[in-house]
Amino acid sequence: MKKKLKILIANRGEIAVRIIRAAKILGMQTVAVYSEADKNSLHVAMADEAVEIGAASAGDSYLNIRAILAAAEISHADAIHPGYGFLSENAHFARLVEEVGLIFIGPTSQTIEEMGDKEQARQLMASAGVPIVPGSADFFESAEIGLREAERIGYPVMLKSVAGGGGKGMRLVSQAADFQQLFELAQSEIKNAVGDGRMYLEKLIIHPRHIEVQVLGDGQGKAIALGERDCTIQRHHQKVIEEAPSTKIDPETRQEMLTVAVHAAEQQQYRSAGTYEFLYQGPGQFYFMEMNTRIQVEHAISEEITGVDLVGAQLTQAAGGGLPEVARDNQGRVAIEARVVAQTAGKINFLHLPGGLGIRVETAIYPGYVVPPNYDAMILKIIATGPNRVTALQRLREAIGETVITGLKTNLDLLIQILNHPDFTTNENATDIDWLDSILDAEEEK
Repeated sequence: MKKKLKILIANRGEIAVRIIRAAKILGMQTVAVYSEADKNSLHVAMADEAVEIGAASAGDSYLNIRAILAAAEISHADAIHPGYGFLSENAHFARLVEEVGLIFIGPTSQTIEEMGDKEQARQLMASAGVPIVPGSADFFESAEIGLREAERIGYPVMLKSVAGGGGKGMRLVSQAADFQQLFELAQSEIKNAVGDGRMYLEKLIIHPRHIEVQVLGDGQGKAIALGERDCTIQRHHQKVIEEAPSTKIDPETRQEMLTVAVHAAEQQQYRSAGTYEFLYQGPGQFYFMEMNTRIQVEHAISEEITGVDLVGAQLTQAAGGGLPEVARDNQGRVAIEARVVAQTAGKINFLHLPGGLGIRVETAIYPGYVVPPNYDAMILKIIATGPNRVTALQRLREAIGETVITGLKTNLDLLIQILNHPDFTTNENATDIDWLDSILDAEEEK
Protein backbone atom coordinates (compact mmCIF):
# COMPACT_ATOMS: atom_id res chain seq x y z
CA MET A 1 0.00 0.00 0.00
CA LYS A 2 1.55 3.26 -1.14
CA LYS A 3 -0.58 5.82 0.74
CA LYS A 4 -3.29 6.21 3.37
CA LEU A 5 -6.57 7.30 1.85
CA LYS A 6 -9.52 9.14 3.31
CA ILE A 7 -12.54 7.03 2.31
CA LEU A 8 -16.09 8.28 1.91
CA ILE A 9 -18.60 5.42 2.18
CA ALA A 10 -21.55 6.08 -0.11
CA ASN A 11 -23.78 3.60 1.71
CA ARG A 12 -25.37 2.71 5.03
CA GLY A 13 -26.06 -0.22 7.34
CA GLU A 14 -23.85 -3.24 7.83
CA ILE A 15 -21.80 -2.77 4.65
CA ALA A 16 -20.89 0.78 5.71
CA VAL A 17 -19.82 -0.56 9.11
CA ARG A 18 -17.84 -3.32 7.40
CA ILE A 19 -15.95 -0.81 5.22
CA ILE A 20 -15.22 1.46 8.19
CA ARG A 21 -13.75 -1.47 10.13
CA ALA A 22 -11.51 -2.47 7.21
CA ALA A 23 -10.36 1.14 6.76
CA LYS A 24 -9.51 1.54 10.45
CA ILE A 25 -7.38 -1.63 10.39
CA LEU A 26 -5.43 -0.09 7.51
CA GLY A 27 -5.09 3.25 9.28
CA MET A 28 -7.36 5.08 6.84
CA GLN A 29 -9.79 7.84 7.78
CA THR A 30 -13.47 7.42 7.00
CA VAL A 31 -16.38 9.70 6.14
CA ALA A 32 -19.96 8.49 6.57
CA VAL A 33 -22.89 9.95 4.70
CA TYR A 34 -26.39 9.60 6.09
CA SER A 35 -30.01 10.46 5.50
CA GLU A 36 -32.34 12.09 8.02
CA ALA A 37 -33.59 8.60 8.93
CA ASP A 38 -30.06 7.39 9.68
CA LYS A 39 -28.73 10.15 11.93
CA ASN A 40 -28.53 7.70 14.85
CA SER A 41 -27.05 4.85 12.80
CA LEU A 42 -23.98 2.89 13.84
CA HIS A 43 -21.98 3.78 10.73
CA VAL A 44 -22.41 7.47 11.56
CA ALA A 45 -21.08 6.94 15.08
CA MET A 46 -18.13 4.82 13.92
CA ALA A 47 -16.81 7.04 11.13
CA ASP A 48 -14.24 9.77 11.72
CA GLU A 49 -16.60 12.27 10.10
CA ALA A 50 -20.23 12.23 8.99
CA VAL A 51 -22.16 14.38 6.51
CA GLU A 52 -25.95 14.48 6.19
CA ILE A 53 -26.97 14.26 2.54
CA GLY A 54 -30.75 14.39 2.41
CA ALA A 55 -34.18 13.18 3.41
CA ALA A 56 -35.10 9.61 4.33
CA SER A 57 -36.00 8.45 0.82
CA ALA A 58 -33.10 6.84 -1.03
CA GLY A 59 -33.68 9.13 -4.00
CA ASP A 60 -33.05 12.16 -1.83
CA SER A 61 -30.00 10.73 -0.08
CA TYR A 62 -28.11 7.55 -0.95
CA LEU A 63 -29.02 7.87 -4.63
CA ASN A 64 -28.38 11.63 -4.68
CA ILE A 65 -25.14 11.80 -6.67
CA ARG A 66 -24.75 15.56 -6.34
CA ALA A 67 -25.08 15.42 -2.54
CA ILE A 68 -22.59 12.56 -2.24
CA LEU A 69 -19.98 14.29 -4.39
CA ALA A 70 -20.50 17.50 -2.40
CA ALA A 71 -19.94 15.53 0.82
CA ALA A 72 -16.70 14.15 -0.63
CA GLU A 73 -15.57 17.66 -1.52
CA ILE A 74 -16.26 19.30 1.82
CA SER A 75 -14.71 16.39 3.75
CA HIS A 76 -11.64 16.33 1.49
CA ALA A 77 -12.07 12.61 0.78
CA ASP A 78 -9.65 10.89 -1.59
CA ALA A 79 -11.84 7.96 -2.59
CA ILE A 80 -15.43 6.71 -2.55
CA HIS A 81 -16.46 3.15 -1.70
CA PRO A 82 -20.03 2.51 -2.92
CA GLY A 83 -20.65 -0.74 -0.99
CA TYR A 84 -23.45 -2.75 -2.58
CA GLY A 85 -26.87 -1.63 -3.79
CA PHE A 86 -27.68 2.06 -4.26
CA LEU A 87 -25.05 3.54 -6.64
CA SER A 88 -22.56 0.65 -6.53
CA GLU A 89 -23.24 -0.44 -10.11
CA ASN A 90 -24.16 2.95 -11.52
CA ALA A 91 -21.69 3.67 -14.33
CA HIS A 92 -22.67 7.34 -14.46
CA PHE A 93 -21.81 7.78 -10.78
CA ALA A 94 -18.48 5.98 -11.17
CA ARG A 95 -17.64 8.16 -14.17
CA LEU A 96 -18.40 11.36 -12.28
CA VAL A 97 -16.26 10.21 -9.36
CA GLU A 98 -13.39 9.64 -11.77
CA GLU A 99 -13.94 12.99 -13.52
CA VAL A 100 -13.73 15.01 -10.30
CA GLY A 101 -10.40 13.40 -9.53
CA LEU A 102 -11.47 10.94 -6.83
CA ILE A 103 -10.76 7.21 -6.70
CA PHE A 104 -13.78 4.99 -7.28
CA ILE A 105 -13.22 1.83 -5.24
CA GLY A 106 -14.47 -0.70 -7.75
CA PRO A 107 -14.07 -1.34 -11.45
CA THR A 108 -13.92 1.38 -14.10
CA SER A 109 -17.11 3.09 -15.21
CA GLN A 110 -16.70 1.43 -18.61
CA THR A 111 -16.62 -2.03 -17.07
CA ILE A 112 -19.68 -1.29 -14.94
CA GLU A 113 -21.53 -0.07 -18.02
CA GLU A 114 -20.56 -3.12 -20.08
CA MET A 115 -21.48 -5.67 -17.42
CA GLY A 116 -24.61 -3.81 -16.34
CA ASP A 117 -26.06 -4.27 -19.82
CA LYS A 118 -27.05 -7.93 -19.61
CA GLU A 119 -27.01 -8.55 -23.36
CA GLN A 120 -23.64 -6.87 -23.84
CA ALA A 121 -22.32 -8.83 -20.87
CA ARG A 122 -23.46 -12.10 -22.46
CA GLN A 123 -21.69 -11.22 -25.69
CA LEU A 124 -18.49 -10.27 -23.87
CA MET A 125 -18.51 -13.50 -21.87
CA ALA A 126 -19.14 -15.58 -24.97
CA SER A 127 -16.15 -13.93 -26.69
CA ALA A 128 -14.05 -14.77 -23.61
CA GLY A 129 -15.02 -18.43 -23.87
CA VAL A 130 -17.46 -18.45 -20.98
CA PRO A 131 -20.51 -20.74 -21.51
CA ILE A 132 -23.74 -18.73 -21.74
CA VAL A 133 -27.39 -19.70 -21.58
CA PRO A 134 -29.06 -19.82 -25.01
CA GLY A 135 -31.07 -16.64 -25.40
CA SER A 136 -32.36 -13.84 -27.59
CA ALA A 137 -30.01 -12.40 -30.17
CA ASP A 138 -30.54 -8.85 -28.86
CA PHE A 139 -32.66 -6.91 -26.38
CA PHE A 140 -36.17 -5.80 -27.33
CA GLU A 141 -38.88 -3.47 -26.07
CA SER A 142 -41.96 -4.93 -27.73
CA ALA A 143 -43.87 -8.08 -26.86
CA GLU A 144 -44.14 -9.02 -30.53
CA ILE A 145 -40.38 -9.29 -30.99
CA GLY A 146 -40.04 -11.11 -27.68
CA LEU A 147 -42.70 -13.62 -28.67
CA ARG A 148 -40.88 -14.44 -31.90
CA GLU A 149 -37.62 -14.90 -29.99
CA ALA A 150 -39.33 -17.17 -27.44
CA GLU A 151 -40.70 -19.36 -30.23
CA ARG A 152 -37.20 -19.63 -31.70
CA ILE A 153 -35.52 -20.48 -28.37
CA GLY A 154 -38.28 -22.81 -27.18
CA TYR A 155 -40.34 -22.72 -23.99
CA PRO A 156 -39.97 -22.43 -21.07
CA VAL A 157 -37.99 -19.17 -21.12
CA MET A 158 -36.95 -16.56 -18.55
CA LEU A 159 -37.94 -13.02 -19.48
CA LYS A 160 -35.41 -10.61 -17.95
CA SER A 161 -34.66 -6.92 -17.89
CA VAL A 162 -31.40 -5.66 -19.37
CA ALA A 163 -31.07 -3.27 -16.42
CA GLY A 164 -32.58 -5.54 -13.79
CA GLY A 165 -31.27 -7.19 -10.65
CA GLY A 166 -32.56 -8.79 -7.48
CA GLY A 167 -35.47 -10.41 -9.33
CA LYS A 168 -36.95 -7.15 -10.68
CA GLY A 169 -38.24 -7.28 -14.24
CA MET A 170 -38.05 -11.07 -14.33
CA ARG A 171 -40.78 -13.59 -15.22
CA LEU A 172 -40.93 -17.27 -16.11
CA VAL A 173 -42.91 -17.82 -19.32
CA SER A 174 -44.04 -21.40 -19.90
CA GLN A 175 -46.22 -20.93 -22.98
CA ALA A 176 -46.93 -18.47 -25.75
CA ALA A 177 -50.41 -17.69 -24.44
CA ASP A 178 -48.93 -16.09 -21.31
CA PHE A 179 -46.21 -14.07 -22.99
CA GLN A 180 -48.01 -10.76 -23.58
CA GLN A 181 -49.33 -10.41 -20.03
CA LEU A 182 -46.07 -11.42 -18.34
CA PHE A 183 -44.05 -9.17 -20.63
CA GLU A 184 -46.18 -6.15 -19.71
CA LEU A 185 -45.90 -6.92 -15.99
CA ALA A 186 -42.12 -7.38 -16.08
CA GLN A 187 -41.46 -4.35 -18.25
CA SER A 188 -43.72 -2.11 -16.15
CA GLU A 189 -42.00 -3.29 -12.97
CA ILE A 190 -38.49 -2.49 -14.18
CA LYS A 191 -39.50 0.78 -15.85
CA ASN A 192 -40.93 1.99 -12.55
CA ALA A 193 -37.74 0.94 -10.76
CA VAL A 194 -35.02 2.22 -13.10
CA GLY A 195 -36.72 3.70 -16.15
CA ASP A 196 -35.25 1.18 -18.63
CA GLY A 197 -37.72 -1.04 -20.48
CA ARG A 198 -35.30 -3.13 -22.51
CA MET A 199 -35.86 -6.86 -22.13
CA TYR A 200 -34.21 -10.09 -23.23
CA LEU A 201 -34.84 -13.84 -23.04
CA GLU A 202 -32.91 -16.83 -21.78
CA LYS A 203 -33.73 -20.50 -22.12
CA LEU A 204 -34.89 -21.83 -18.74
CA ILE A 205 -32.30 -24.17 -17.24
CA ILE A 206 -34.23 -26.85 -15.35
CA HIS A 207 -33.45 -27.36 -11.63
CA PRO A 208 -30.13 -25.48 -11.56
CA ARG A 209 -27.96 -24.43 -8.65
CA HIS A 210 -26.79 -20.83 -8.34
CA ILE A 211 -22.99 -20.82 -8.14
CA GLU A 212 -20.84 -17.71 -8.16
CA VAL A 213 -17.09 -17.15 -8.36
CA GLN A 214 -15.41 -14.34 -6.43
CA VAL A 215 -12.59 -12.59 -8.28
CA LEU A 216 -10.14 -9.79 -7.60
CA GLY A 217 -8.47 -8.04 -10.52
CA ASP A 218 -5.62 -5.54 -10.60
CA GLY A 219 -6.99 -3.59 -13.57
CA GLN A 220 -3.92 -4.43 -15.64
CA GLY A 221 -4.74 -7.92 -16.85
CA LYS A 222 -4.08 -10.03 -13.77
CA ALA A 223 -6.81 -11.59 -11.64
CA ILE A 224 -7.28 -14.24 -8.96
CA ALA A 225 -10.28 -16.32 -7.94
CA LEU A 226 -11.17 -16.71 -4.27
CA GLY A 227 -13.26 -19.83 -4.58
CA GLU A 228 -16.94 -20.21 -5.32
CA ARG A 229 -20.12 -19.72 -3.31
CA ASP A 230 -23.36 -21.68 -3.50
CA CYS A 231 -26.28 -19.25 -3.37
CA THR A 232 -29.02 -21.70 -4.34
CA ILE A 233 -31.33 -21.16 -1.35
CA GLN A 234 -33.46 -18.23 -2.50
CA ARG A 235 -36.93 -16.82 -1.90
CA HIS A 236 -38.44 -15.02 -4.89
CA HIS A 237 -34.93 -14.68 -6.44
CA GLN A 238 -33.56 -13.14 -3.22
CA LYS A 239 -30.71 -15.04 -1.59
CA VAL A 240 -31.41 -16.35 1.91
CA ILE A 241 -28.54 -18.72 2.76
CA GLU A 242 -25.14 -18.97 1.05
CA GLU A 243 -22.21 -21.28 1.58
CA ALA A 244 -18.62 -21.63 0.46
CA PRO A 245 -17.35 -23.74 -1.06
CA SER A 246 -20.26 -25.53 -2.71
CA THR A 247 -20.50 -29.15 -1.63
CA LYS A 248 -22.89 -29.88 -4.48
CA ILE A 249 -20.69 -29.41 -7.55
CA ASP A 250 -18.06 -31.79 -8.85
CA PRO A 251 -14.36 -30.88 -8.56
CA GLU A 252 -13.74 -30.80 -12.31
CA THR A 253 -16.57 -28.32 -12.95
CA ARG A 254 -15.45 -26.23 -9.98
CA GLN A 255 -11.98 -25.90 -11.44
CA GLU A 256 -13.39 -25.07 -14.87
CA MET A 257 -15.62 -22.34 -13.37
CA LEU A 258 -12.70 -20.79 -11.51
CA THR A 259 -10.53 -20.94 -14.62
CA VAL A 260 -13.07 -19.29 -16.96
CA ALA A 261 -13.85 -16.59 -14.36
CA VAL A 262 -10.19 -15.66 -13.99
CA HIS A 263 -9.72 -15.72 -17.77
CA ALA A 264 -12.74 -13.45 -18.28
CA ALA A 265 -11.54 -11.01 -15.59
CA GLU A 266 -8.10 -10.86 -17.16
CA GLN A 267 -9.58 -10.35 -20.63
CA GLN A 268 -11.61 -7.43 -19.25
CA GLN A 269 -8.64 -6.06 -17.31
CA TYR A 270 -11.04 -6.12 -14.40
CA ARG A 271 -10.21 -3.97 -11.36
CA SER A 272 -11.22 -4.60 -7.73
CA ALA A 273 -13.75 -7.17 -6.48
CA GLY A 274 -16.32 -8.76 -8.75
CA THR A 275 -18.49 -11.86 -8.99
CA TYR A 276 -19.35 -14.07 -11.93
CA GLU A 277 -22.68 -15.81 -11.42
CA PHE A 278 -23.47 -19.15 -13.03
CA LEU A 279 -26.31 -21.65 -13.28
CA TYR A 280 -25.02 -25.18 -12.63
CA GLN A 281 -27.02 -28.12 -13.96
CA GLY A 282 -24.59 -31.00 -13.49
CA PRO A 283 -21.02 -32.06 -14.22
CA GLY A 284 -19.63 -29.92 -17.03
CA GLN A 285 -22.93 -28.03 -17.42
CA PHE A 286 -22.76 -24.44 -16.23
CA TYR A 287 -23.84 -21.19 -17.82
CA PHE A 288 -23.03 -17.53 -17.20
CA MET A 289 -25.92 -15.47 -15.82
CA GLU A 290 -24.45 -12.08 -14.95
CA MET A 291 -21.55 -10.29 -13.35
CA ASN A 292 -21.84 -8.15 -10.23
CA THR A 293 -19.26 -5.37 -10.43
CA ARG A 294 -19.14 -4.71 -6.68
CA ILE A 295 -18.59 -6.34 -3.34
CA GLN A 296 -21.35 -8.86 -2.60
CA VAL A 297 -23.52 -9.21 0.50
CA GLU A 298 -22.12 -12.72 0.93
CA HIS A 299 -18.44 -11.78 0.61
CA ALA A 300 -17.77 -12.80 4.23
CA ILE A 301 -17.99 -16.54 3.52
CA SER A 302 -15.30 -16.20 0.84
CA GLU A 303 -13.15 -14.34 3.36
CA GLU A 304 -13.62 -17.13 5.89
CA ILE A 305 -12.45 -19.91 3.57
CA THR A 306 -9.58 -18.04 1.91
CA GLY A 307 -8.23 -15.86 4.70
CA VAL A 308 -8.42 -12.77 2.45
CA ASP A 309 -10.04 -9.56 3.68
CA LEU A 310 -11.87 -8.66 0.47
CA VAL A 311 -12.86 -5.15 1.55
CA GLY A 312 -9.36 -4.55 2.88
CA ALA A 313 -7.98 -5.79 -0.45
CA GLN A 314 -10.18 -3.26 -2.28
CA LEU A 315 -8.93 -0.42 -0.10
CA THR A 316 -5.30 -1.54 -0.36
CA GLN A 317 -5.56 -1.73 -4.13
CA ALA A 318 -7.15 1.74 -4.32
CA ALA A 319 -4.16 3.04 -2.36
CA GLY A 320 -1.72 1.60 -4.89
CA GLY A 321 -1.19 -1.91 -3.55
CA GLY A 322 -1.30 -5.20 -5.44
CA LEU A 323 -3.41 -8.33 -5.26
CA PRO A 324 -3.34 -10.30 -1.98
CA GLU A 325 -1.94 -13.76 -1.41
CA VAL A 326 -4.58 -16.41 -0.79
CA ALA A 327 -4.03 -18.26 2.50
CA ARG A 328 -3.41 -22.00 2.22
CA ASP A 329 -4.14 -23.06 5.80
CA ASN A 330 -7.89 -22.58 5.40
CA GLN A 331 -8.31 -25.23 2.72
CA GLY A 332 -11.10 -27.66 3.59
CA ARG A 333 -13.08 -25.16 5.68
CA VAL A 334 -16.77 -24.53 5.06
CA ALA A 335 -18.54 -21.23 5.77
CA ILE A 336 -22.32 -20.72 5.70
CA GLU A 337 -24.14 -17.40 5.93
CA ALA A 338 -27.75 -16.70 6.89
CA ARG A 339 -29.39 -13.37 6.11
CA VAL A 340 -31.65 -12.05 8.87
CA VAL A 341 -34.37 -9.81 7.48
CA ALA A 342 -36.70 -7.40 9.29
CA GLN A 343 -40.22 -8.17 8.14
CA THR A 344 -41.57 -5.07 9.86
CA ALA A 345 -39.98 -1.70 10.61
CA GLY A 346 -39.69 -0.49 14.17
CA LYS A 347 -37.60 -0.13 17.32
CA ILE A 348 -35.39 -2.96 18.55
CA ASN A 349 -36.33 -3.29 22.21
CA PHE A 350 -33.95 -6.12 23.07
CA LEU A 351 -31.06 -7.63 21.15
CA HIS A 352 -28.81 -10.58 21.86
CA LEU A 353 -26.32 -11.58 19.18
CA PRO A 354 -24.54 -14.94 19.05
CA GLY A 355 -20.86 -15.65 19.56
CA GLY A 356 -18.52 -18.55 20.04
CA LEU A 357 -16.05 -20.55 18.00
CA GLY A 358 -16.47 -20.08 14.26
CA ILE A 359 -19.24 -17.47 14.52
CA ARG A 360 -19.06 -14.08 12.80
CA VAL A 361 -21.76 -11.42 12.92
CA GLU A 362 -22.09 -8.50 10.48
CA THR A 363 -24.67 -5.89 11.44
CA ALA A 364 -25.36 -2.23 12.19
CA ILE A 365 -28.24 -2.72 14.63
CA TYR A 366 -28.18 -2.24 18.40
CA PRO A 367 -30.70 -2.14 21.29
CA GLY A 368 -32.89 0.92 20.83
CA TYR A 369 -32.11 1.24 17.13
CA VAL A 370 -35.13 2.06 14.97
CA VAL A 371 -35.16 0.06 11.73
CA PRO A 372 -36.50 2.48 9.09
CA PRO A 373 -38.95 1.36 6.39
CA ASN A 374 -37.07 3.19 3.63
CA TYR A 375 -34.28 0.75 2.75
CA ASP A 376 -33.35 -2.89 2.23
CA ALA A 377 -34.77 -5.09 4.97
CA MET A 378 -31.64 -7.11 5.75
CA ILE A 379 -30.44 -6.18 9.23
CA LEU A 380 -28.00 -8.91 10.17
CA LYS A 381 -25.75 -11.60 8.69
CA ILE A 382 -24.67 -14.59 10.76
CA ILE A 383 -21.73 -16.56 9.40
CA ALA A 384 -20.63 -19.93 10.77
CA THR A 385 -17.35 -21.55 9.76
CA GLY A 386 -16.13 -25.04 10.49
CA PRO A 387 -13.75 -27.76 9.31
CA ASN A 388 -16.63 -29.37 7.39
CA ARG A 389 -20.24 -28.70 6.41
CA VAL A 390 -21.78 -30.69 9.27
CA THR A 391 -19.90 -28.64 11.88
CA ALA A 392 -20.59 -25.32 10.15
CA LEU A 393 -24.30 -26.13 9.93
CA GLN A 394 -24.51 -27.09 13.59
CA ARG A 395 -22.72 -23.91 14.63
CA LEU A 396 -25.08 -21.83 12.50
CA ARG A 397 -28.16 -23.52 13.96
CA GLU A 398 -26.94 -22.82 17.49
CA ALA A 399 -26.06 -19.23 16.62
CA ILE A 400 -29.47 -18.49 15.09
CA GLY A 401 -31.19 -20.21 18.00
CA GLU A 402 -29.25 -17.95 20.37
CA THR A 403 -30.18 -14.76 18.49
CA VAL A 404 -32.93 -12.69 20.10
CA ILE A 405 -34.46 -9.60 18.46
CA THR A 406 -37.61 -8.12 19.96
CA GLY A 407 -39.71 -5.17 18.83
CA LEU A 408 -40.10 -6.25 15.24
CA LYS A 409 -40.73 -9.38 13.22
CA THR A 410 -37.83 -11.21 11.52
CA ASN A 411 -37.22 -14.35 9.47
CA LEU A 412 -35.26 -16.19 12.20
CA ASP A 413 -37.85 -18.99 12.35
CA LEU A 414 -37.63 -19.50 8.59
CA LEU A 415 -33.84 -19.77 8.78
CA ILE A 416 -34.08 -22.49 11.43
CA GLN A 417 -36.68 -24.29 9.34
CA ILE A 418 -34.32 -24.32 6.33
CA LEU A 419 -31.28 -25.40 8.35
CA ASN A 420 -33.20 -28.34 9.80
CA HIS A 421 -34.84 -29.45 6.56
CA PRO A 422 -33.52 -32.84 5.36
CA ASP A 423 -33.32 -31.62 1.76
CA PHE A 424 -30.85 -28.94 2.87
CA THR A 425 -28.89 -30.88 5.47
CA THR A 426 -28.06 -33.85 3.24
CA ASN A 427 -25.18 -33.70 0.81
CA GLU A 428 -27.42 -34.73 -2.08
CA ASN A 429 -28.75 -32.49 -4.80
CA ALA A 430 -32.22 -32.21 -3.28
CA THR A 431 -32.31 -28.41 -3.57
CA ASP A 432 -32.29 -26.01 -6.51
CA ILE A 433 -33.05 -22.30 -6.95
CA ASP A 434 -36.82 -22.98 -6.83
CA TRP A 435 -36.70 -25.33 -3.82
CA LEU A 436 -37.45 -22.82 -1.06
CA ASP A 437 -40.28 -21.18 -2.99
CA SER A 438 -41.85 -24.59 -3.68
CA ILE A 439 -41.83 -25.83 -0.08
CA LEU A 440 -43.08 -22.53 1.34
CA ASP A 441 -45.78 -22.19 -1.31
CA ALA A 442 -46.89 -25.76 -0.55
CA GLU A 443 -47.15 -24.93 3.14
CA GLU A 444 -49.21 -21.82 2.44
CA GLU A 445 -51.67 -23.89 0.38
CA LYS A 446 -52.33 -26.33 3.24
